[in-house]
Amino acid sequence: MREQIQKLLGQAVERAVCEIDPDWGKAMPAVQVTRSRSPEHGDFVSSVALALAKQLGTPARDLAGRIAGAILDSEGLIERTEIGGPGFINLFLSKLRWHDTLKAILEAGEGWGLSTTDRPERTQVEFVSANPTGPLTVAHARNAVLGDVLSRLLEAVGHPVTREYYFNNAGRQMRTLGESLRVRCEQELGREAELPEDAYTGAYLEEIARGLVAEHKQELLDAEPAFFRDAAEKAISALIETSLERLGIRFDVRYNERSLYDEGLVEETLETLRARDLVFEADGAQWFRATALGLERDRVLVRGSGEATYLLADIAYHREKFRRGFERIIDVVGADHFDQMPYVQAGTAALGHQAERIEAVIYQFVNLRQGGEVVKMSTRAASFVTLDELLDRVGPDVLRYFMIERRADTHFDFDLDLASERSERNPVYKIQYAHARMCSIERLALERGLALLPPERVPASRLELPEEIELVKKIGRYPEVVRRAAERREPQEVARYLLTVATAFHTYVTDGTRHRVLSDDPDLTQARLGLVRAIRATLGNGLRLLGMQAPERM
Repeated sequence: MREQIQKLLGQAVERAVCEIDPDWGKAMPAVQVTRSRSPEHGDFVSSVALALAKQLGTPARDLAGRIAGAILDSEGLIERTEIGGPGFINLFLSKLRWHDTLKAILEAGEGWGLSTTDRPERTQVEFVSANPTGPLTVAHARNAVLGDVLSRLLEAVGHPVTREYYFNNAGRQMRTLGESLRVRCEQELGREAELPEDAYTGAYLEEIARGLVAEHKQELLDAEPAFFRDAAEKAISALIETSLERLGIRFDVRYNERSLYDEGLVEETLETLRARDLVFEADGAQWFRATALGLERDRVLVRGSGEATYLLADIAYHREKFRRGFERIIDVVGADHFDQMPYVQAGTAALGHQAERIEAVIYQFVNLRQGGEVVKMSTRAASFVTLDELLDRVGPDVLRYFMIERRADTHFDFDLDLASERSERNPVYKIQYAHARMCSIERLALERGLALLPPERVPASRLELPEEIELVKKIGRYPEVVRRAAERREPQEVARYLLTVATAFHTYVTDGTRHRVLSDDPDLTQARLGLVRAIRATLGNGLRLLGMQAPERM
């Protein structure tokens, strides 16, 4: 609807400008139409007259009036216009159009909110990417939910998405993990053994050790180091996979960092950068000449020991992403990667790819609080709270919503007391209860013998109360909210929107006298049933877009 208004207003601007200045030879300005912040200012507002007034030498309010008067609305979309402030054009839509919107929502059903784009981009979203050295933590939970919901949003607006998990099961950290497990097995067998200084100390290794001892007993004392490394990787990978399944997250590709070395891609990347005079040697190491590309300092690519740094591997990895045909690359990473990303982008650009197509969605740390205090829930881990512990406590739906209800780049406290509540204070309960409440109304209608009419037969014109029209306006915004959230990479917009819709619905049905859905008036009953069904479709689609359940009973 906003696009229709924009088109009508654009045509009116051309007519008004040509009337004032028949010799106008400049390009017409882009007409922007935004939703009004308050109902008294209409449904949409445009500041186009303010942008044009000086060029035409006409007072902005006069010009706004002439533009409004030049609108040719043959379809009756606009009920009236008003000129506000210094020259804003406020547009009020007819109720008929909102009635048509209601029917369109009912017609779309589960497709409501989905759209296509003229320029679909083959997109890769890389997220979680935890190495198999320990169970997933609360920090991983925020990463996982962000990546999954961003993927869903991009698909909802027409972009093909590949979800990718990048990990490394080789190198020093895995050798250390294997050695840590070996010591735990020896301790379980009653031998005195001490963990190395840099060992993994999580109690999850003790559990793995008990399982190995139960299966292999004394034979473990003769096992090679690779046995313990592989056993730890297998057990921890299974833990990670189970946690992700519980959270409803799947991946299309799992990419092993080790393959970059095995296939010579890291070395190839280094040599290509060297050929472009972007590698130099100093202090026994090989450095990335990043300052030549406008960055603040140069960075080490290969240490004096001959070991490549994470930066070199990351540049090689992103080069491969482009080689695999991705047109848009989105990395969901913690704030500790903030400094790394400009170097990855610069290095990838130096290899001939478009750095602006690499995006980083950076998230901040999460604190868990209960009773106003920071909590440490874990009894099985070293110094962190595991994702599974949090899922056991609050469930996947609450966890998902709380992890994305705020901007990714803000710190936030996960309130365990609130998350555990089954009351309207808990936004998840409030939204899901609204959906279940609407399902209950529909069931009651069917029990009374009322048919749920097809969209074209719903007597939407009987919805005349201002609060009913406002509800239709709210749910009519849903596709726009989804598009904006996808474009801005801000899934919190959908989460907050759903809460706004649920709150408005609860307020509406609470007034049982004025807003009784099932009444003695057949047409009004069917109109309000249509409204309930449209709100339910919007909430249900939004919940599923966030990867949450849309319950029919609570």
